[in-house]
Amino acid sequence: MKTLWQYLAVGLGGSLGAMARLLVATTCARFFGTAFPTGTFVINISGSWFLGFFLALIGGRFMVSDTTRLAVAVGFVGAYTTFSTYMFESSSLLEQGSGIKATVNLLGSLVVGLIAVRVGIWMGAR
Repeated sequence: MKTLWQYLAVGLGGSLGAMARLLVATTCARFFGTAFPTGTFVINISGSWFLGFFLALIGGRFMVSDTTRLAVAVGFVGAYTTFSTYMFESSSLLEQGSGIKATVNLLGSLVVGLIAVRVGIWMGAR
């Protein structure tokens, strides 16, 4: 039963995160235009800050249930941006002294991700 509640909590958090992402993206587009992806930039940076803040807060000063942690970190922030998880995991690798793994994760995700998008565009256009 606990697993069911966790999935429901992640779903609820995810729906709120997706709506927050849309709100931030449309607000940024309204104020800054669409010549540069300002909305995505703001979302990625604010999501990275929030995930780091939240996980540090609950890791040290405040205790929350696993369900709450999942709802916020996986659900809300995961739907708001996956970039935050990418940055947090890369930071964790650096903290563990795994600089090479962090570099491979950071650069590999950028390069391979860009290639994957280009291949997807190419395949979708065929």
